[in-house]
Formats: sequence, structure tokens, C-alpha cells
Amino acid sequence: MITDLHLDVRGPGLRAGLTHALREAVRMGRLAPGTLLPPSRSLAADLGVSRNTVADSYAELVAEGWLTARQGSGTRVARRAEPNPATAHPAARPKPARQRPAFGLQPGSPDLAGFPRRAWLTAARHALTAAPNDAFGYGDALGQMRLRTALADYLARARGVYAVPERIVVCSGFHHGLALMAQALRTRLVRAVAVESYGLDLHRELLTGAGLRTAPLHVDEHGARVGDLARLRGVGAVLLTPAHQHPTGGEDDYDGEFRYDRPPVGALQGLAPERVVYFGSVSKSLAPGVRLGWMVLPEELVPEVVAAKGHGDYMCSALGQLTLAEFITSGSYDRHVRSMRLRYRRRRDELVSALARRAPAVRVTGLAAGLLAVLELPRGTESSVVRAASREGLAVTGIAAFRYEPAGSAPELPGRDALVVNYAAPPDSAWACALDTLCRVMP
Repeated sequence: MITDLHLDVRGPGLRAGLTHALREAVRMGRLAPGTLLPPSRSLAADLGVSRNTVADSYAELVAEGWLTARQGSGTRVARRAEPNPATAHPAARPKPARQRPAFGLQPGSPDLAGFPRRAWLTAARHALTAAPNDAFGYGDALGQMRLRTALADYLARARGVYAVPERIVVCSGFHHGLALMAQALRTRLVRAVAVESYGLDLHRELLTGAGLRTAPLHVDEHGARVGDLARLRGVGAVLLTPAHQHPTGGEDDYDGEFRYDRPPVGALQGLAPERVVYFGSVSKSLAPGVRLGWMVLPEELVPEVVAAKGHGDYMCSALGQLTLAEFITSGSYDRHVRSMRLRYRRRRDELVSALARRAPAVRVTGLAAGLLAVLELPRGTESSVVRAASREGLAVTGIAAFRYEPAGSAPELPGRDALVVNYAAPPDSAWACALDTLCRVMP
């Protein structure tokens, strides 16, 4: 491989100027250790100097230790020894890196090692081969028609969603979709949105960043207490995680594909498609890095959402959309979800069994679906358990991180101490150790 170089050659002599420019590029880190430099003939032609000038410059920097040259391997940037921290000046010593946990059970990610690479590659190859030329243009702000058609069929079949392609907007995941919806609500003069009193702060920040006020809607063992909406003044919309509340699990289509002990619950949108916006993504069923989600909208909201999308991220990757469409229509998506459902159910059962043996006083809830379990702890122990886990190299999240109690709001239901455990996150090779560590730190 030949590397192009950007060099600022200065100085009274060409060789001295070239040598200085190369030395500074290495010293400042623009040329990383191991970088292969262009052959002397190529660099001389690029710079308009003689080959001997470049060869002499290379030789001088090799002698100084900045470069290395071996027959057959070309000229490379030398790997230089770092200063010894014990002998370096105290002010120059780097601060020790913060130790990363060996295991993580925090919410937010599926088992990334389970991503179906081979099936996804096959779908991408088929999609790329079959795609018409115009699929790679700017396209429709709604998203690729092939994906919207595939989603309409899948959501109607698997989730009970009333969906037609003309009412589906493809986005880069739930956060992107929520940001678009916040702009649409502002256009419709909505000023406040009710949010569940347990949920992600990022969602609330997206709403407040768009100029919307958020009001907490209390959550109990059955999910959001929608009967309390009447007391929330000025609220024009509600952000809910129905069917399996996130993170308490009391009743989220957030991870609706993964239900273990009962048939899937039909989406709330199916009851009132002109009043409910349905959000979905592949962040949990495939991986967050795919960066694809969707919104199924009431007909009257489509223009506002499309307008909001046109002002920012107009279109998600065409190839990604076409690949997902092929992945769904070929049946690969259903096969992958079934496979991961079995894996996650086994993890869930192992978690429950281990806790029953080793920490029988800990009650486990939120198990019917999703990727999370809530471990109820004795009052006042949540912080100490999180710290104890961290000392053992295990990252866990307390339920307090999800609690929303803004100043001046109505008093919350009695507080709780608990861990929100994502049993799906570790790869198979780390799961047993993570589970053993979790059991050891339980009170």
C-alpha cells in the first residue's frame, strides 16, 4: 500500500526542508508508527524534486531513528519507545486510565455477538444486486418503498399494527424518530408531554431540547397509571412504553419481539391508529449499530414529520434500508428473532434459578418479556450493591437512574430499591462469570 503524504516543505534547501517536514509529521503524530511511506521515486515525482533528494532525506531520518528501512518492506515510521513513567517529570506523567468493568449488565444493548452476520451479508448482496439505479438517489423522505412495504406487512402480522407504506417514516432509530415527533408536536402547538416516571432521561432531554415541557406520569406494578392524566394540566401528548413498561417491566414494544411465557400483546396503535404514533427499531432485535427505525403515523401527522425530517437527516442509508427489507421478506428476520428468543429465555431462566439458590430474599420481576429483569432489593441497599458490583468488575444499573421526579411535581408512589439487569448483553463466553458475580454481591 502506498500512502499519500501532505507535507509542508520549508527551508533554504529542498533536502533540509523535506527532512524537517517528515520529522515534524512523525513527531506530531500525523504519521503514525508503522505507516508505510511512498517509495522515493513516487514521492519525488509528487514533490517535483530529484529522487536522490528524497532518498537522502529518508536515510537521514533512518539514522536518527525516526524511520526504519528494510529490504522488501519499504520505508516505515519507526515505533518509538514511550517515556518511562517512573522517570518522567511528575507533571508529564499520564493519569492512570479508569479501569473498565470486566462484565456489563446495564440496559441498552442485546447480545452483539449474536448479530446474524452471514444472513445479513446474504441479504445485502441480494438487495444490492436487485436494487434499481434510482434507489441510490436522494429518494423519498419517507424512506425506501421496499422497506416500508415490508414493514407494513410484518407489523400487521406480528404486532397487530394498522400500517400502510404511505404512513410509515423510516428513521435512524427511536431517538431520531422521537426528535422528529417533538418538532411535529411543536408545529401543532403542543407545549407539554407526559412521560412515565420511570424511563430514560435521554428521551426527556430530547423533548425538552425541542422546547416541550415534560410532566411525570406515575408507574406502578401494572405500568403507567393513565388514569392520572386528567390531573396533568396542559399536556397534549403522552410518551408510553405499553405492554412491557421500560424499565420496570410492569406491563414496551421497545423489545416486543421477545415475549417468553405468553403470546405477543397487540400494539396499542391497533386500537386507535389515528391517535397513536407507533415507534419501532431493530436496536434490540438486531443491533443498535444498524441505525434503522420507523414510525407508523396517523395520516394527518405525516406532512409535519416529513417536513421535520427534510430539515435534518433527510434519508437513512439506502443500502441499509434495502438490506433490512430483504432480511424481513426472506424470512431471515423471523428466524433470527426466534433463535435469539430461545437464547434470551435460557439466560432469563438461569438468572432466576441462580438467584433463587444464592439470594432467595431477592424478588425478580419484569420477566414476561424483553431483555431486562428487575431485582427488588431491601430498602436503602441499592447504592451499596451497585458499588459492590463495581468493585468486583461488574457494571450494573440501579433503578434510581430511571426515576423522574422534577421539583414541584406531585409526590411519587413509594420509592423502591432495585437493580435493572440486562441479562441479554454479555456474550456467551462472559455470561456465567457475570451471573456468578451478580449473585455474590446480592445482599
